[in-house]
Amino acid sequence: MSLIGKEILPFKADAYDASKDEFIKVSEEDLKGKWSVVVFYPADFSFVCPTELEDVQNHYEKLKELGAEVYSVSTDTHFVHKAWHDHSDAISKLEYIMIGDPSQTITRNFDVLDEELGLAQRGTFIIDPDGVVQAAEINADGIGRDASTLIGKLKAAQYVRENPGEVCPAKWEEGSATLAPSLDLVGKI
Repeated sequence: MSLIGKEILPFKADAYDASKDEFIKVSEEDLKGKWSVVVFYPADFSFVCPTELEDVQNHYEKLKELGAEVYSVSTDTHFVHKAWHDHSDAISKLEYIMIGDPSQTITRNFDVLDEELGLAQRGTFIIDPDGVVQAAEINADGIGRDASTLIGKLKAAQYVRENPGEVCPAKWEEGSATLAPSLDLVGKI
């Protein structure tokens, strides 16, 4: 079942705030009131995961400029996130919040739990300030994601929210033409 257009479900979790080097509590309420990007990944101390999370970090400043906060989530604990941050060259660069989900509540809420392994799948979600999912991408375990695509998706989601009645066509870039769906456009695109 698609989560697009649905409000995120309640959760409470412990997290490691890499920017402050401290443990914090996070809930669904923390994702509301601003744009959020939630990046699920299978496990700390693994192989593809650090490359993805480092790539997200490389785009973190731009995401923040666009008013979004980033949260990574795995079924590891917040303690393991801290240890990984302290011992991995790639992960030590992270400045965003790493949520621990050992109960698998959040991972289940977002429907990205691999039940057989007990691990999160590679899911990425863009959530609007009302806590509603606007974009989702789920990749197979061996396929790493490209965080640069988040910038365009976030800009398009923000544009559509701010401009009711307009939609962004394929490969839309900020400042380019949008569409206003109407009877006049039917069959003319």
